[in-house]
Amino acid sequence: MRMRKKKNGDKRLAACAHLLREKPDTPIESTLRDFGYEAEMRLEVGCGKGGFACGMAKKHQNACFYALERVSDVMVLAVEKAEREREERKTDNLRFLLAGAAELSEYFAPESLSVIYLNFSDPWPKKGHTRRRLTYRGFLRVYFSLLKKGGELRLKTDNVGLFDFTLEELSALGLTPYFLTRDLHHTPEAAENVMTEYERNFSEQGIPICSLAVRKEGELPSPEDAEEKRIPSLDSREERLSDQV
Repeated sequence: MRMRKKKNGDKRLAACAHLLREKPDTPIESTLRDFGYEAEMRLEVGCGKGGFACGMAKKHQNACFYALERVSDVMVLAVEKAEREREERKTDNLRFLLAGAAELSEYFAPESLSVIYLNFSDPWPKKGHTRRRLTYRGFLRVYFSLLKKGGELRLKTDNVGLFDFTLEELSALGLTPYFLTRDLHHTPEAAENVMTEYERNFSEQGIPICSLAVRKEGELPSPEDAEEKRIPSLDSREERLSDQV
């Protein structure tokens, strides 16, 4: 995400430091560390301006949410929004992590998370950027190592090319979504859907939202059994990704 440098960004982040979670000495295993009570842990990877994280924390007050964002100037907006809406949430159940997805295993213990959300991730459309996509199988392995058995990975995107790429990466790991749609806002699930800022803009333009959910049922095949080689149709997928940028 490209964003203009925020004036007094460091001071503004410091003013909301109580909502920021520093990298722990040992990975987080339960909500007792940060919230003082036991609850299921959910994580959004790439929270942007914080609309989804704040909305979900307000809607599901029996769960605790972590929202990860690697761009500090974007994080400023997210934590300030969370601070403004703190009283509306009633429950202290939201923390933010200023970090990248590659660092997740340093923050969370294996099998500690109930749900991981990927919302409107950067499609990284250029050839050679495959491994940077947050649904590349290397990242998928990390997510599923952090999910509890029965935990879920949920994705939303407006980018059809990225969605198709994700389906192929999941298939390469032997994973099949239990929910899949290419027009989320015209399904029964739309009634419970919490929109991101991007999603609201896309919806107003009539752009359909692709979405899927996949559950962790067991261990993934080893890298030797699911060799990380180029998918035969990847070139065409990358062309489709490029066309949408």
